[in-house]
Amino acid sequence: MIGKNIIESEPIPGAKVKEVLEEFSEDNELNYEQNITLNHLARFKRYSVEDSEEIIEKLQDEFSLRPKVAVHIVDLVPQDLADLRLIFAKEPKQIDKEEMEKILELLEQYDIIE
Repeated sequence: MIGKNIIESEPIPGAKVKEVLEEFSEDNELNYEQNITLNHLARFKRYSVEDSEEIIEKLQDEFSLRPKVAVHIVDLVPQDLADLRLIFAKEPKQIDKEEMEKILELLEQYDIIE
């Protein structure tokens, strides 16, 4: 694309994307891609925006996870060790079973929005 450069890139949780799109749609009409994204995000269970940000911060601080991995965990809402192992499958830093169990315990402390 001519004249467009990526200035900054950071992963954000789906709950935040959904919130931004809903706010934007109040005053503007969503284009096709935005509408598809909002419909997709509305179908899945997730944490609130505040909880998502808090969980991501804790995952990064306590478990030294990269922001991208922390956001994947929050967005995918893993229910057991098998789900969590899939998230860590391609990660260079391997997490042991005890740490994965602690991550699941952390996630259980927060309410999931339907």
